[in-house]
Amino acid sequence: MSTNISSRLLTEAPRVLVVDGSRVVRQLITRVLQAELPGVEVVGCGTGADAQRMLGEGVFDFITIALRLPDMDGLELARFVRESAPQIYVPIVVVSGDVEDRLHRRSLGEHVTDYFDKALGFQALAEFIRGYVSVQTTAQGTVLYVEDSRVVALATRRMLEKIGLTVRHVVSVEDALAMLETDRALGWVGADVVLTDVSLKGELTGGDLLKHIRGEFGYGKGRLPVLVMTGDENPANQAALIRAGANDLVEKPVEEKLLVTKLLFQLRVARHLREHAAEA
Repeated sequence: MSTNISSRLLTEAPRVLVVDGSRVVRQLITRVLQAELPGVEVVGCGTGADAQRMLGEGVFDFITIALRLPDMDGLELARFVRESAPQIYVPIVVVSGDVEDRLHRRSLGEHVTDYFDKALGFQALAEFIRGYVSVQTTAQGTVLYVEDSRVVALATRRMLEKIGLTVRHVVSVEDALAMLETDRALGWVGADVVLTDVSLKGELTGGDLLKHIRGEFGYGKGRLPVLVMTGDENPANQAALIRAGANDLVEKPVEEKLLVTKLLFQLRVARHLREHAAEA
C-alpha cells in the first residue's frame, strides 16, 4: 500500500478528482467538499477513461475512486495513476459501500493509499479528505500509545504532542489493559483512541489487545477506535487484525503525515458518533 504524499498536499486550494459512475454521487461529494474546503476545485468523472484523460491534463492533490466503474475496475484506474507520472504519489482513496469486505480480505491493492466507507456519510468524507490536503496544526484528544521501542516512542510522542494530543504511553499490552481496567473502574474509557504496535514486549500482542478491547471491555470501533501499526505485509495477517477489531492499519515504516491523518480521522469520526448517540 503506498503511503507517499505529494508535496502539493500543502496547497491552500486543493484539486480533487472524484471518479464515480453515479452523477448523483459525484454531485453530492462535490457539494460537500466545496462547502467544507474553501477554494477547492473538484473535477468529476463518470468513467475510468474520462479520469485518465483528466489526469493527463493536470495534477491533482487527491483522488477518490469507486470500486466499480462503467468501463473498468477502480483498482485498474489506481494502477494507471501509479504508473503515470507526475501522479505517482498522489493519495488515492477508494470510496465504496462494500469496502469493508475488501478490507477484510486485504484486497484493495497496493496502489490504493486508503479507503473510505460510504456508510460514514459524505460529511465524514470531507473531513477525511481535509486531513490529507490541509495542514491541521492543532487537535484535542487522548491517545493510549503502546510501543516498546524507546526511540520510536519518543519520536511518535513528539509527533502527536506537537499538534496538541495527550499521549499516555505504555510499553506492553499488559500495562495497557491494566490502565484501561483502572480507568473503567473510575467510569472513564481511558482514551479517545488507541495506537498500538503489533509485536510488543510481554506475552500479549497488539492483536490480543484488540480482542480484549472489543471483547472483555466491550468497546466498539466508535467508542474506542484502535489504529494498529504493523510491519507485516502478509494480507492474511493484516486481515486478522481487521477482523479482531482494528479500525485501520498503518504499515511500517510509518510516514508521519499518513499516521497523523489516520489518527485524527478516527478521532473525528468517534466524536461524531458519540455526539450522534447523545442526541438520539
